[in-house]
This record gives sequence, C-alpha cells and structure tokens, in this order.
Amino acid sequence: MRVGIALDEKGIKYESKEENLFNKSAFLLEMNPMNKKVPVFIHDGKPICESLLVVEYIDEVWHDTAPLLLSDPYQRSQARFGLILLIKRYMVPEGGFEQGKEKRRR
Repeated sequence: MRVGIALDEKGIKYESKEENLFNKSAFLLEMNPMNKKVPVFIHDGKPICESLLVVEYIDEVWHDTAPLLLSDPYQRSQARFGLILLIKRYMVPEGGFEQGKEKRRR
C-alpha cells in the first residue's frame, strides 16, 4: 500500500503482483528470505524489503521528482515518528487497517 502510493506520487510506472500470504511463492521466498514478507520492491534486479525502507529508496533514487520526505533531518525524523504512531494505532494483527477504529488491546 505505502509503496504503491509512493510510486504513484512520483509518477513511476510499475508492475504489482499479488502474493498468496498463506502459500508464499518461491519467488517471494527467494527475494525476501530473511522475513518472507511483502512488500518486496525489485529495482534493477535487486530486492528492497520493508515498506518504509522502500519508500525512502524510491525517494532517493527518483530525487528529480517531487520529494516524498522532508529534507531537514529533524523534521524528517518527526514525520517518521508520527507515521510509526499511526501504524501502531491502526494496524490490526493480520497486517491490515481498520477504518476509523483503534485496534483493540488484548
């Protein structure tokens, strides 16, 4: 989701492939052998894993288009902190989002 938004914002054409998370393909396991999760962004044949890292990578590689991240290191760190808080607040255990609801604490 984040990666697609970043690519769209940068105006970068890409191919997205769906992955069955209960029956992971050999390709996914080869591209991300450490944690076997999506997303995996493949650029020039090299995989980049973890969506926040992929977004940073996209912003750095395609730096000629509108920036996704703030240029000031402190402001950038504060924006990342806010994003982490939002993710922790609205992510459900299965890895999706609950619309407008805070996840329940167990």
